[in-house]
Amino acid sequence: MPTSGHARNALTPEALLMIDTIAREGSFAAAARELGKVPSALTYSVRQLEEALDVLLFDRSSRQAQLTAAGAELLHEGRRLLQEMDAVANRVKRVACGWEAELAISVEDILSMPVVFELVQAFCEARATLAPVHVAPGAGRKGGGNGGGEAEGPATRLRLRTDVLVGTWEALVTGAVDLAIGVSGEHANPGGVELRPLGEVPFVFCVAPHHALAAADEPLTDAVLVHHRAIAVADTAQRLAPLTINLLPGQDVLTVPHMRAKLEAQLRGLGCGFVPEPMARAHVEAGHLVMKRTARTALVAPLFYAWRAERGPLGMGRALAWWIEQLDSPVTRRALIERHAGRLA
Repeated sequence: MPTSGHARNALTPEALLMIDTIAREGSFAAAARELGKVPSALTYSVRQLEEALDVLLFDRSSRQAQLTAAGAELLHEGRRLLQEMDAVANRVKRVACGWEAELAISVEDILSMPVVFELVQAFCEARATLAPVHVAPGAGRKGGGNGGGEAEGPATRLRLRTDVLVGTWEALVTGAVDLAIGVSGEHANPGGVELRPLGEVPFVFCVAPHHALAAADEPLTDAVLVHHRAIAVADTAQRLAPLTINLLPGQDVLTVPHMRAKLEAQLRGLGCGFVPEPMARAHVEAGHLVMKRTARTALVAPLFYAWRAERGPLGMGRALAWWIEQLDSPVTRRALIERHAGRLA
């Protein structure tokens, strides 16, 4: 019977990674190739681990690398331990340099993704010794090194997601993201969340030129609109109550996943609805969409950028501080709202 110390000494990160690789690849031969070992050496290592733990980890009667119940438990716990080891290493690095291991950002669906990726590019090129870079409309940063002698860039991994309506706020307050760009200011602040104004987004009612409403008298009333299919973007909120805007009781609705799909549906004449004026502008100027006045008050959506101000004893990470500083620029905020047409320079 192995001692607890002997078993503990056998549970090295390499051993846990070995079990993870075998389970993931489904065979000893495939796992050996990935790990750079010969199959016999891998089999021997597994047997040593089994002897140290006094359990069978794999079902020898199966042609595949089939885990036993004990093996499945080791795989589950081993993956958790490996993740915790990585997290400890990342926290140590953050103490040393101030950069977060990962920064998660939610971007409201109606904002400019080209500008977001210009910011991503600027962030990836950033060096600790450089001043913040502000994105000007139409001016994308060009790639290229910074030359010799400069500090290495941040190791922070970025995780971007897009959300719609309440979903953007939910992503922040539930801790799914560290920064939310484009949240409404109407939500109850649970505390610890700081908001700053991003800007206002005007919405316009649009239809395709061949849509029945294109030739209808203005202003369009609800009594008229209720007989025509509306195109709606689904709120991405899962826990908080989702929001529905400008839909009439009894109206036919086509629900799509994002604003780009809504524009495509309206360009095809599949329905009608309000869209952000900056996103519709190029299509209206080209004659592919027609703006119509409605009896309803024109919608203007005030947006904010927000982050959880409750930080640990280390304070705000340098990656989050970098992004907030970019968003503090009026030029960057205006570009996020306005610049949808065109490609990155």
